[in-house]
Amino acid sequence: MLTLPSFAKINLGLKIGPRRPDGFHELRTIYQTLALHDRIGVEVQAGSGVEIRCDDPRVPRDGSNTCWKIAESVMGAFPQRPKPDADPGRHGAPEGAPLQRKIIIEIEKHLPVQGGLGAASSNAVVTMLAMERALNIELSQADKLRIAAEVGSDLPLFLIGGTVLGLGRGEEVYALPDLPTLDMVIVMPPVGVSTPRAFAQWDEVIAQQPELTPFEGTGTINQPSKCVLDLLSEGFPWVEAVSNAGVKCGGEKAEPASGVPAVGGDRAETLLLDLVRTGIENDFERVVFPEHPELREVKELLQRAGAEYASLSGSGSTLYGVFATPDDASSAAERMRAAGHAAVATRSLARQDYWTAVASS
Repeated sequence: MLTLPSFAKINLGLKIGPRRPDGFHELRTIYQTLALHDRIGVEVQAGSGVEIRCDDPRVPRDGSNTCWKIAESVMGAFPQRPKPDADPGRHGAPEGAPLQRKIIIEIEKHLPVQGGLGAASSNAVVTMLAMERALNIELSQADKLRIAAEVGSDLPLFLIGGTVLGLGRGEEVYALPDLPTLDMVIVMPPVGVSTPRAFAQWDEVIAQQPELTPFEGTGTINQPSKCVLDLLSEGFPWVEAVSNAGVKCGGEKAEPASGVPAVGGDRAETLLLDLVRTGIENDFERVVFPEHPELREVKELLQRAGAEYASLSGSGSTLYGVFATPDDASSAAERMRAAGHAAVATRSLARQDYWTAVASS
């Protein structure tokens, strides 16, 4: 069995836009991969179908599992081609039929389920990468992105890793220059937050308070405020350019495509870090915290423990705090655990480290 790490992500801010004709919402977020991870094992056997193995009873073992879905998509992308002199009636499926193998997927869970860390999405993408190696096949980067986006909105980010801009419904992803290493504490409360329910609650709030997203004004997902535009134009001019740009991903040197000006150096890192610390919020907090006030309390506790920035990740329930040093993060994690919270100190994972870990496993 081939086993690979499946890394978590957090959202460094998340702006929710209007509902689209396809039922999804427009989003803007910055994803950041973390060193925390599950482990995914893939084994190929004779036969057909998919089998999910996992000790965590909360993980589905049927076709609703994202790993199952992506395994079927990968198998369907590779037609089985018999030898030129083979009789299709006697030697298996005719040319063009899906590749036939049984795929065993073993999920070793360490990340929370419905926790906002993208665990299921990461698990699925790593399943695809492991299948490539186990089956000795190769998907194009375009096919990987397409398959990932078809399975779920936040899967494509795990084909880039590091610091990633997410647009559209979250599946339109662009590699940003990596932030400097962030030392942080991840708190995983024993509650799951349903993302569809959180979106539905957001729609209810917006119907009553449309001023929360004045899309014709400034400071919204469609028209960032002037101060943010000024900030980004100095180092990250993707506000105007990114919508028509492509991305190269899936390797150690994932970079923005030529349509997005390349930016590097300490100044660029400082600009984005300043944005994260002072000007970026997660809109889901407006609907998740009222329903789960214990999550707001965790955020406040992180801030009292010295976090320079604290936030819900995705729709939650995981929260995180960014700290100045590894020692500060370790001390804060101890304080959180002493207060009865499941907390762990970790760090952000840059793009090259992300792909080195996946490739070397």
